[in-house]
Amino acid sequence: MSTGPIVVQGTLNADGTLALDEKLDLPVGRVQVIVQPLPELPIDDPFWQRMRAAWERQRESGRQPRTREEIDAAVEAFRQEAEEEMQSAESWHKVGRSPADPGKEEPQ
Repeated sequence: MSTGPIVVQGTLNADGTLALDEKLDLPVGRVQVIVQPLPELPIDDPFWQRMRAAWERQRESGRQPRTREEIDAAVEAFRQEAEEEMQSAESWHKVGRSPADPGKEEPQ
């Protein structure tokens, strides 16, 4: 099985080990790792100033970010809804009509 490169970020620890930010969906085996340091923006960079201001406004408004479990549940619900839509479309295709054309009689 051959796959293209996968880009993932991580942290290089003081002991020289590398901790990836996410689990890779690859079979167990040897891989090649190319390490490229990420640029660090200065604290007074306009981007970080805007981000800090946005985060502060959210804190002040009482906004609580979703938990990982809430996000995972929303993703799963979306996937389930998409699967149901695909199954519906396939069933309409099998009878030779579209859901937008309910007046057409089913083939015998």
